[in-house]
Amino acid sequence: MEKFRQEIARKLAPLLNMSSEAARALMEVPPNPAWGDIAIPCFSFAKTLRKAPQAIALDLAKAADFGGLASSVEATGGYLNLTLEKAAVTRHIMQGILQDGASFGFTNKGAGKTVVIDFSSPNIAKPFGIGHLRTTVIGHSLSRIYSELGYRVVRVNHLGDWGTQFGKLIVAYKLLAKDDELISDPIGTLFRIYVEFHRRAESSPELLEEARVWFRRLEEGDEEARSLWQRFVEVSLKEYQRVYDLLGVEFDYWLGESYYEPLLASTVAAVEAQDLTTVSDGAVIVDLADYGMPPCLLRKTDGATLYATRDIAAALYRDKKHHPELMLYVVGQEQTLHFKQVKQVLTLMRTPAGEKLVHVPFGLFKFPEGKMSTRQGNVIFLEDVLARAVDLALVVIHAKNPELENKRDIAQHVGVGAVVFGDLKHGRIKDVLFDWDEMLNFDGETGPYVQYTHARACSILRKAAVAPALSDEAALTDEYALPLIKLLGEFPQIIARSASEYEPSVVARYVLDVAALFNRYYHNVRILGGEKDASATRLAVVLATQRILARGLYLLGVTAVDKM
Repeated sequence: MEKFRQEIARKLAPLLNMSSEAARALMEVPPNPAWGDIAIPCFSFAKTLRKAPQAIALDLAKAADFGGLASSVEATGGYLNLTLEKAAVTRHIMQGILQDGASFGFTNKGAGKTVVIDFSSPNIAKPFGIGHLRTTVIGHSLSRIYSELGYRVVRVNHLGDWGTQFGKLIVAYKLLAKDDELISDPIGTLFRIYVEFHRRAESSPELLEEARVWFRRLEEGDEEARSLWQRFVEVSLKEYQRVYDLLGVEFDYWLGESYYEPLLASTVAAVEAQDLTTVSDGAVIVDLADYGMPPCLLRKTDGATLYATRDIAAALYRDKKHHPELMLYVVGQEQTLHFKQVKQVLTLMRTPAGEKLVHVPFGLFKFPEGKMSTRQGNVIFLEDVLARAVDLALVVIHAKNPELENKRDIAQHVGVGAVVFGDLKHGRIKDVLFDWDEMLNFDGETGPYVQYTHARACSILRKAAVAPALSDEAALTDEYALPLIKLLGEFPQIIARSASEYEPSVVARYVLDVAALFNRYYHNVRILGGEKDASATRLAVVLATQRILARGLYLLGVTAVDKM
């Protein structure tokens, strides 16, 4: 489809005295498909051309030559509406997908460029809760989407492995835990003692001072403190890896906040060297009042550094090491002010990292019983959610297809896919109400629905007695094939839009639309058993759909199963 838009823009450009790129940017999709494939509003030209928009549209319709591109050109209500030549469009799209697969139409716009994506970033010694799902799956999907566009993607897991909470955890461990507990149930033990520490600290505030002392010892390199901290990190990473394996998530770097600890003194010194800091009540700050923000605190009165210091150091490090076009931080929207401050400080330092830093915020899971909190012990473990989804998928699959081989493996792909897709189909900025029934729902607009549609396409191809081929042009332009093929042709633009908006839900909504149109096609068109040329052509439509669905699901981090 884009090839035709570009060619039409090239023909329109001289008539409108603008570049082809500007003419292409004017194009809209008519709200009613009956009005055509492309709508070009003429209202913005009325003042300069001193004509009514409808008259401008009429003039363009008469002057432009769209032979071979458009079968209908009409001026309606100040818009120039074009209906593309059906046979040319369907042939172009189908030939492209059959030849190049789902990569048909991609421009490889990211070639030679790098994107660093910071996502997931759980806090060491705390359970991997359902609240970590959004950053993990959004970041994972964006990493695949940018890779699809040709970018070199650097996936960073910025672990929360530093801070005063580790002083608390050391005190809690020495008071409440045994070595064998840390071996048999590491995260459960660390979670339990962390909650118990906060419960006891309410009546024994001296525990908080003891925790501060232990964290100071940790910062100073105390051997016992470092040894305990290292154990907490090691057992936590082992537990987290199991969840990442279930989700199919990988990272290029696991670099916690502690990694940047040796860089913090020089980072603060670099900010001070540019006369950006002031001292307020003994703390080192960057005053951001001129930018409508509270001060950015770099070092507390006791000399301890903060999240902002570590994020500034990390941004400078990543920019120097990877030379990226963009550095994306997939972090909840409650951290919006924090990243605005970090970005502003980097900008004031006149470092390229300031322009490259992009906070990709997302809404949070909301819970009927209130906010989840590790301190209070009311956390829903993500691994439990995934396990329940897999068990439910196994029950459903066994009921519908008891003879299916490898049911457990397929159930894992379907169950995990249901959870991942259920998150990504929502616009990322929206809060999501956590609901077990919705999370594990396999009907309607869900991942399993798209997976089942893909499996249906695979089943048709396995049963076919003829090979897919473009033998019957009429079979590409009927009322059921035409809208499906046009939608398949939009895949490159969908991926580009998803990347530019940092929004995987664009892909999720797209594959739902493809699945719906394919199922409509399946129920209304005789694919197998008809006249040979027509069947071969319809099988080509099935094959093209299967390829696009498989790739779309992959970009979301969902497995496209062949059987269900």
